[in-house]
Amino acid sequence: MCGIVGYIGSKKVYPILIKGLKRLEYRGYDSAGVAMISDSGDLNVYKAKGKVDNLTEYCNDKDVSGCVGIAHTRWATHGEPSARNAHPHYSSTHNLAIIHNGIIENYADIKTQLQAKGVEFKSDTDTEVLVQLMEYIMVKKNLALLEAVQVALHQVIGAYAIAIIDKRDPRQIIAARKQSPLVVGIGTDEFFLGSDASPIIDYTDKVVYLEDGNIAVIRLGEELKVISILGEEQELKVKTVDINLGQIEKGGYEHFMLKEIFEQPECLMNCMRGRINVEGNHVTLSAMIDYRQQLLGAKRIVIVACGTSWHAGLIGKQLFENLCRIPCEVEYASEFRYRNPVVTKDDVVIAISQSGETADTLAAIQLAKEQGAFIFGICNAIGSSIPRATDTGTYIHVGPEIGVASTKAFTGQVTVLSMLALCLAAERKTISEDLYGQMVKELTQIPDKMEQALKTNEQIEHLAPIFTYAKNCLYLGRGYNFPLALEGALKLKEISYIHAEGYPAAEMKHGPIALIDSEMPVFVIATRDRLYEKVISNIQEVRARGGRVTALVTEGDTQIQKFADHIITLPDTLECFQPLIASIPLQLLAYHIAVCKGKDVDRPRNLAKSVTVE
Repeated sequence: MCGIVGYIGSKKVYPILIKGLKRLEYRGYDSAGVAMISDSGDLNVYKAKGKVDNLTEYCNDKDVSGCVGIAHTRWATHGEPSARNAHPHYSSTHNLAIIHNGIIENYADIKTQLQAKGVEFKSDTDTEVLVQLMEYIMVKKNLALLEAVQVALHQVIGAYAIAIIDKRDPRQIIAARKQSPLVVGIGTDEFFLGSDASPIIDYTDKVVYLEDGNIAVIRLGEELKVISILGEEQELKVKTVDINLGQIEKGGYEHFMLKEIFEQPECLMNCMRGRINVEGNHVTLSAMIDYRQQLLGAKRIVIVACGTSWHAGLIGKQLFENLCRIPCEVEYASEFRYRNPVVTKDDVVIAISQSGETADTLAAIQLAKEQGAFIFGICNAIGSSIPRATDTGTYIHVGPEIGVASTKAFTGQVTVLSMLALCLAAERKTISEDLYGQMVKELTQIPDKMEQALKTNEQIEHLAPIFTYAKNCLYLGRGYNFPLALEGALKLKEISYIHAEGYPAAEMKHGPIALIDSEMPVFVIATRDRLYEKVISNIQEVRARGGRVTALVTEGDTQIQKFADHIITLPDTLECFQPLIASIPLQLLAYHIAVCKGKDVDRPRNLAKSVTVE
């Protein structure tokens, strides 16, 4: 992990690489580097710990000439963040340079074998082992780079997206992938590489997404060639990407996260467009038409996801069980893949991932497929690995999400789960026509109600400094709002580094209540629903122990203000859609607290946007 950029053509490579790395900063990283074959034929590798700006400063007095190169932003897996461990990595002779996303699991054994043969290592990474192995094979077996790459990849266990250049052959880049995304952009007499399409779209909209086990042979003056690791030529599937450049610029906002919070009303309209009719009384999903038998035949739904997507899945569980009367389980993908789960051909497995590249979720999909389940994907990134691995699915269509802490992807996922549950319930006749019509109509009104919720921004900005002292926070909710309490706590942890936990409000007295005192902020989602009176009792339990309560309430509420220190008022909606509206102030709260604490909101420490390793 995390970001890959490459270029070969007639243009100056250094500006393209740096611009591409900047585009990939949203993925999270701790160091950056470039490797370029200069006009004089030297292979120059420059690296720096920290941000891309540190790298450009380091390169100010360096030779950055040349028209072929590769670049990388690293998120540490092996070896501490440092220039020494940053990518690219040289081979011993400095003839080769490599960049790598993923993990080589058997790197230690290979490293020991190479050291026994006299190979010296300069870093602590698994990636350097890979390039040293390739060079050793080239020399020992007298092979060309492509053949050495194939042999080496047969010997490694793990996940990778790699790109390699050889200063003795400046007209070629070799790239390969297994369980980690890699995209080749095709221009006019030039090629581009990216871990996603964002560093490529300035130059071309024609791309090839490499499949698992494939190697791209990129040679200047020749057609792109894709082969398997065994050398079998693969069909070239050229796709057209459609990404609005304006969507990945800040557009006047201080941070991408704030921009993406404010984009949510429009994003959800895009998510529903073409799926809910103009009259706003009917939902149609193409998957429900094309795979009606498989979806209606489900005896059980299993949702697999990680992080924020898992929280969306918990809301989906309640939707499917309440509306469709189908048993539903929600699993952490990372645990599902290792616990030998019982999965049958009568199960529908829903895999949720913003990036479409989450390694644990991909592995869960593969496991479920092997056991005969029907796989439905919910994803944001078009053309990513998960949509290609599933039987069918639905894109959330919320546009690129640059901030590492997910906001609009979460509400997009909940919206798609809501539409799927409504479709399925209508087909199964487990919902009345009146309730179905009411719910579809209300869903179409959520974007307008989100706009109202965004008006709390100024109030929350003024409240935020009060909470910057906190070491711990508690988030409470019940019913559909319990998963939102988990999500609110996660947002605060991710970007402000304040420890926070989400709990079902009724469970608080079974342990967490011991933590409550005047120094413990408690955020309660107390919108009006069937559990409203019980939540009021939970708030009183907090207040009786000196806790400071900030409550999210429905407009017109007059009861909770008697017990809460701070009130944030939200428009009314159906109980099942409350998380879509109440998520807005929780996102804003985390954002403004983090800003007050001087944190890097868009790129929080240690986190990556696309988690392509275990």
